[in-house]
Amino acid sequence: MKSYRKELWFETKNRREFINITPQVEECLRESQIKEGLLLCNAMHITASVFINDDESGLHHDFEVFLDKLAPEKPYSQYRHNTYEDNADAHLKRTIMGREVVVAVTEGKLDLGPWEQIFYGEFDGKRPKRVLVKIIGE
Repeated sequence: MKSYRKELWFETKNRREFINITPQVEECLRESQIKEGLLLCNAMHITASVFINDDESGLHHDFEVFLDKLAPEKPYSQYRHNTYEDNADAHLKRTIMGREVVVAVTEGKLDLGPWEQIFYGEFDGKRPKRVLVKIIGE
């Protein structure tokens, strides 16, 4: 069995962003030369997420509204975590959106549904953060 590992780095301009990373993940799969196996893609920071969904701007807006209703950024004083930092909401949003995705690899391609794309979700950005891509198989 072969194994491949790569870190993808992101630094967003905004505190919160959704970035379609499917092309970068597909490039990792090509580099790995693995044709059959599993691909794990996970955020390596507690205030960021990797998830699968549709690449549609209206839906991304809906995510923002939904997440802000569940865990509004302000007032910062509403969170006990916010004694030295102001990112408690980012931790909660990450928990809701998830840490990682696992995608089957068949015939050298990601087994994604017709509209599925892989996203990096940033909830406390403006600094460098990593996403791990790990692929195992043959």
